[in-house]
Amino acid sequence: MKNLFTTAAASLIMMSAANAQVNWKVDASHSKLGFSVTHMMVSETEGKFKVYEGKANSKTEMDFTDAKIDFSADVNSINTEDDKRDGHLKSPDFFDAEKFPKITFVSTSMKPNAKLGKTAYTLTGDLTMHGVTKKVTFTAIGAAKVVKDPYGNLKNGFKVVGTINRKDFGLSWNAALEAGGVAVSEEVKIDLNIELNKEK
Repeated sequence: MKNLFTTAAASLIMMSAANAQVNWKVDASHSKLGFSVTHMMVSETEGKFKVYEGKANSKTEMDFTDAKIDFSADVNSINTEDDKRDGHLKSPDFFDAEKFPKITFVSTSMKPNAKLGKTAYTLTGDLTMHGVTKKVTFTAIGAAKVVKDPYGNLKNGFKVVGTINRKDFGLSWNAALEAGGVAVSEEVKIDLNIELNKEK
């Protein structure tokens, strides 16, 4: 009987360990939520959102397979280093920030991508922007290892890249050029650098 209880206890401990998750919170002071578009068919204009928050939970400190990610950004915090342009982007021509103040992303799948490296993943999820939700896919490259900062916080991080078409989300404003083409590309490049703090 004693052996039976010992075996049962050991099984429960192993099951708890298998189901344990590591919780993370985005360190916004050491992250960047960036994007870029082609302007006038000749150059790239970059921007970022300055106010955002996110959380994730993973299987272990290094294994993010099927990690759950929940992220949001404040549209009114958009910054392209040009106040007039930022105002236009917040207007109904683009994001319509007054009506749709948040951009959100909720993951639905995060699978290892061995072709790109040991810490690479294909990240898929639902992106909601301008009142429209679409499934999008990004590439996420994780840090080589978890590190501890001087304050005792355990850190991990990801570089997340990909492209979306802004017209898919109803951001369709544009201006035709006399020589052909348009003022602003439909394709938007996403470039995120995300630092994560392990929650204690």
